This record gives sequence, C-alpha cells and structure tokens, in this order.
Amino acid sequence: MSLKRKIALTLSVSFSLLFGIVLIIIYISFDDFRREEFKDRFIRRLGFTTNFISKSKNFEEEAPIFFNENSDNFLLNETILIFNGQKELIYSTLKDQKVTWDKNILIELDKEKDIYKEKSIPEVYASLKTINGENYYILTSAYDTNGKSKLAYLKYLLITAFITCTLLIGFFSYYFMGKFLRPLEDLNKEISEVTAHKLTTQIPVEQSNDEISILASSFNTMISRLNDVFQSQKDFTASASHEIRTPITRMAFQLENLIKLEQHSPDTLSALQQMLKDVYQLSDLTNSLLLLTKFDKENIQTIYEEVRIDEVIFESFDRVQKSYPYLKMDFGISEETQENAFLTINGVQSLLDIVFINLLKNAAVYSDNANAKILITETENHLSVDILSEGKTISEEEQPKLFEAFMRGNNSQNISGSGLGLRIVKRILEYHGAEISYASPAENQNKFSIIFNK
Repeated sequence: MSLKRKIALTLSVSFSLLFGIVLIIIYISFDDFRREEFKDRFIRRLGFTTNFISKSKNFEEEAPIFFNENSDNFLLNETILIFNGQKELIYSTLKDQKVTWDKNILIELDKEKDIYKEKSIPEVYASLKTINGENYYILTSAYDTNGKSKLAYLKYLLITAFITCTLLIGFFSYYFMGKFLRPLEDLNKEISEVTAHKLTTQIPVEQSNDEISILASSFNTMISRLNDVFQSQKDFTASASHEIRTPITRMAFQLENLIKLEQHSPDTLSALQQMLKDVYQLSDLTNSLLLLTKFDKENIQTIYEEVRIDEVIFESFDRVQKSYPYLKMDFGISEETQENAFLTINGVQSLLDIVFINLLKNAAVYSDNANAKILITETENHLSVDILSEGKTISEEEQPKLFEAFMRGNNSQNISGSGLGLRIVKRILEYHGAEISYASPAENQNKFSIIFNK
C-alpha cells in the first residue's frame, strides 16, 4: 500500500472513530435529556392533579370534566388512577375498559412515597400524597411518543451524518494527501532514473524549507559523493588493467621465446610452461576486468547485437586450446531444438567469449579426461547451453557459494587459479538476463547449465 493511501486511510479511520464517539455521546445525552424531561412532565402532572384534588369540593363529579379538558396539557395517551387511603380505586381516566394495576406499586408507595418506572411500557410515575388530611395514591402512566420519535429521528440523522462525513473525509484525505505528496512522488521518479552512468544527474530542488526539499538536496549531495567514489574506482580499475596488460604481454612473449630454446632441462621446461599458463590466465583476467568496467546492467542493452551462440563456443574453444592443446570438445544440438532454430541471442560477443572461455578452461583443468561435452537446446522462449565434464565434483556444502568471489572448492587443490572466473561468468550472464547453475547429475560428473531468455 502506498504512503498516500496509508495516510489517507489512517486519517479517515481516526476521524471516523472520533466522530462516531462524539455522535454516540450526543445520542446518549439527548436520550438522558428526553427521559428527564418526560419525568419532569410526570411530576408537573402530579402537582396539577394534587392541586385539583385539594381544591375540589365534589371530586367524583368534577374529575371527569377536569381531566377531559386537561388531558393533553402535559402527557400524551396518559392514564390516571387515583386511590383513596384504603387503596380503593376512586377514579380512572379509562372509560368502558377493565382497569388493572400493579398492587405492589401501592404497597411500595407506603415506603418510597414516589416511584418512577421508566423501563416499563408505558412508563409509570406513582406518588402518595396527603391532601386535606387524607392519603391519595396517584398512578400516572403515559407513552413518550413525541420524545421517542425525536430520538429515532436524531438517530437517523446521526447515522446519515456519520456515513456522509466518513466518505467525505476519506475522499478529501486521499485528494489532499495526493496533492501534498506529489513532490515526493516526483522525487521518487527522479531517483529511479539515476543509474551508475547517470550519477551526475541532479534532482531539481524547489526553493522551500519543507522536508521534501531538504531530502532532495541531501540526495544530490550523496549522489555527487557516490559519483566521485565510483568514478575513482572505475578509473583505477581501467587504468590498472590497461597498465598491467603491457608487462603481462612482454612476460608472455619472453616466456614463449625461452620455451623454444632447447637447452632447458625437463623440470625447467615444465616450470616455464606452467608460468606461461599463469601469465595467460592473468592476461585473461585482466581483459575481463577491463571489459566489465565498460558496462553495467543499465547501458549494456544499448550495444546488444545478434550473436550466434555456437560460433561463440567454437571461437572460445580455439582460444582455450592454445593454452590447453589436449582439450577436446564434443558439441551437439538437442533433439528438442526447433527445426527453424538459429541459435542466436542478443548480447555482447566479447563478454560472452569470456563466459565460455572460463567454462571451457574449467573443463580442461578440472576434468579427468580433458573433454568437454556441450549440448545446446533452443525452444520458443529459451536457449540453454549445458557444459558437462568428468572429474571430481563439488560438494553440496560448497555449491551455494560456487559463484562467489575467491571461492575455490576442494576439487581445486594443487591447481592454480584466482577464484574469480565463475564470479565473472555469473556477473556477465546477469548483464544478459541469463542464469547459470551447477549440478552433478551422475557420479564424477560436473554440469554447468546456462539459460538465456529470448
């Protein structure tokens, strides 16, 4: 999830929770106010009724007229029951209906004097009053139709407001976060375009003191420093490789001339030949480093050309055979290869030469019979090259580190080498979007498999 969405979602959720809590408090407060207001209406009705009883000369005759005229002044759908001191019903607003009541309320009134049952349906307010020296039990019940209707309407409004405001805050949060973070997205786009060959590119910095401008300025400073370090390293590698080539070539020439002389003893001649092999290996390593300094993953595709992989293999074999004349190659094309296959890939031939020179050298040095079997398979989507040789295999513990720098397995004991060959091979194949792997399909058999994507 993007930063913009995370911030917008966090703001929306936080606002929704706070707004929801506020609305719940409003709803509860209004409900409390409704209940208190309804109870107050009961009390005022009781006082009105008490006042009427105290001033009435003939209660039973005047009561029907009085309550009919004042039935809607305080409560809606009210029912009033009046009992005398002996708990006998002396008046009821219900006409032509069977009157029932809870006798326990009358008993409780002897102790509590006032009782309010707001959870009952309808709500009941009862009181024991002494009027003109006589006790009267007055029970008043009513439905708070108006209050509950207002409460229901308020609930509907609050829910609608909550949903509407949540959607609006979500929309505006996402919109404004996108607007605020657009400079950061532009910065990310500029950074993603910086490569090893574009370290001199500076990101535009706006004249402001916000965090994004400070970040862009710091990034430009870091890029400048990295460019200095990278360029120094690159220049040193290129210069060193170039300068080393001259004395290496001179050494190889002199060793070749010495070997041609016939006055050497067998031991001396063997030592000279081994020295010449080491010089050739050092020369190949220097050439490889010099080539690698010229390319990286970003710019190598600009110089791709169509390369026939079989021609690369034969040219590499001819170059290796000059140093290892006893090396033999068994070249073949798999039956799975398509009939119209051209055995071509897009790449840099000079770098691919290094790949197969190193692998064929390994076959010459580490195999028991100095024989390399090469099998090419081309399908619609891939071109694979398998290089097999017979000899001591690499242990399972060493295989994961086989392509690391300076890694040399147990099978390389007493054999000279730098431990950089396979690391360079893997780096070049990565530049070409290819993969290399090692396996031992049978006892005493080594297999390197290269897969190029077409």
